[in-house]
Amino acid sequence: MGWWQVSADTLAGSRFVVSPLAETIAALKALEQGTAAYPSEREWLDAHLPAYRERLADDPVTALTIRAALGARTRWNADYLTPTPDHGGDATFEEELAAVRETPPEAAREHLTVSLGGPLPPELHRSDLPERTAGLLEWVWTRAVLPSWPRRRRIIEADVVARTAQLTRGGWARALDDMRPGMRWLGGSRLQINARDYPPRDLGTARLMFVPVTPRTGWVSWDDAGRRFAVVYPCSGALVEAGGAAPEALARLLGPGRASVLVLLGSPKSTTQLVALTGQGLGSVGRHLKVLLDARLVGRRRAGRSVLYYRTAAGDVLVAAQRD
Repeated sequence: MGWWQVSADTLAGSRFVVSPLAETIAALKALEQGTAAYPSEREWLDAHLPAYRERLADDPVTALTIRAALGARTRWNADYLTPTPDHGGDATFEEELAAVRETPPEAAREHLTVSLGGPLPPELHRSDLPERTAGLLEWVWTRAVLPSWPRRRRIIEADVVARTAQLTRGGWARALDDMRPGMRWLGGSRLQINARDYPPRDLGTARLMFVPVTPRTGWVSWDDAGRRFAVVYPCSGALVEAGGAAPEALARLLGPGRASVLVLLGSPKSTTQLVALTGQGLGSVGRHLKVLLDARLVGRRRAGRSVLYYRTAAGDVLVAAQRD
């Protein structure tokens, strides 16, 4: 198995990072696979997959580059495709994309040879591969991610809230064990990052980042020169599915803000999570919850130091009726 030696100081200094580029790479992977993990992702693929395939059909060199970079055979991403985010976590998409675009051509070809698992085809012996890769990522961001970025960001932030609560209640073992398939805390300062037979790495004093994305995918990356390591992981499926808009009829009945809160409570959530998912203020969410509690459409229960809200049977019936 692949594992990292992570000191207590490195864990204490680690942080969650929102990365527009990581979200775009995850979206690119979803477009390449063409299969959906959730109904909402199926709708997104239906909307964007035809244009994506047309874009690659018109540019076969870029298509070949991306398929080599995503390592269908090796299951290894080309390193230049997935740069490690900046530790500040506040870079724009364009700032993050510069790391891809500015990759030296010879380095990109070396990375592609590894991800492809063999010699590059003659079509990829050229110097514009980083620019072509950056151009496609920019196309995916602009066409398929940016229009839904506010909703995606709310889901990502809600996941960070949930992970932080897990960390507070159960320490790193609880926060990391279900973060991504094959990842778990082994104890003894060892973090298993996947089930592959790779040599362990000692992070020493490196900076460690956890980067959530909404598609069901993930990877690890590192920048040895900058001593930065990152784990990109999928947000909770319950949060992703809850991120959709409330049915129009329900929004007219209850008001859009209150309807959104009710729809989100198909699985229990804290007030903090609801604020992150809806983008509404704490006071607004609190008022919506009081009305829904008084109407017996939601209930609440305590879980440790948190109070979780959930839909009652009556709330389930109301939401289901508006979706039929």
